[in-house]
Amino acid sequence: MSKQPLLVVNNLEKQYTRGFFKKERTFSLKADFVIDAPAIIGIMGANGAGKTTMFEMITGTTSPTSGQVICGGQDIHNVKYHERDRLAIHYHQSYQVRNIQWTKPAFLMESTTSDYPLVHLFDEPQFNTQDGYIHFMLDFFRRLRAEGRIVFISVHPTEIYQLQIVENICEHFMFVADGKVTRYPDWETFTQQQIVRDYLGDILINYETT
Repeated sequence: MSKQPLLVVNNLEKQYTRGFFKKERTFSLKADFVIDAPAIIGIMGANGAGKTTMFEMITGTTSPTSGQVICGGQDIHNVKYHERDRLAIHYHQSYQVRNIQWTKPAFLMESTTSDYPLVHLFDEPQFNTQDGYIHFMLDFFRRLRAEGRIVFISVHPTEIYQLQIVENICEHFMFVADGKVTRYPDWETFTQQQIVRDYLGDILINYETT
């Protein structure tokens, strides 16, 4: 019997609209990917591109317009609200855990089969350069991966050392732009994309020349 993927993001889409009689779409994000095995994945994209929205849909804190998130074989949006963080957990910036939007009665949902999160999503973690904090966090990410987890690290680089961190620790990369999520197999492929180079600008040029 084949082993199921840890995370399946299946034709996931979120749309926001305004207007009552004549609806106008103000935001749209699509994602479709499968992660079969434990990994550390770096995610970048401009502010407002949809990185946090994707994290919230993966953890079940925001309902998608369409599509599914299958985590550990379970549709996370059909798991009881207070148990969803046993499948996937979103740490927003200062490691605050995001609240969940209630959309239907919990008794209509299923219980999770996991007792510890399979997917950990870190939304712009604060890498303090003092007192060995970076090494502590990197060890934590690696330990989660060694325990069979998926780790997402969303960063908005402003310093060269942040690029050093993601290149050294991340195995795959994703870029969020123009309403979609694109996955790249490695750092070299990722940084060869013109859209990524335009986003990173001088910080990437300076990094490549150091």
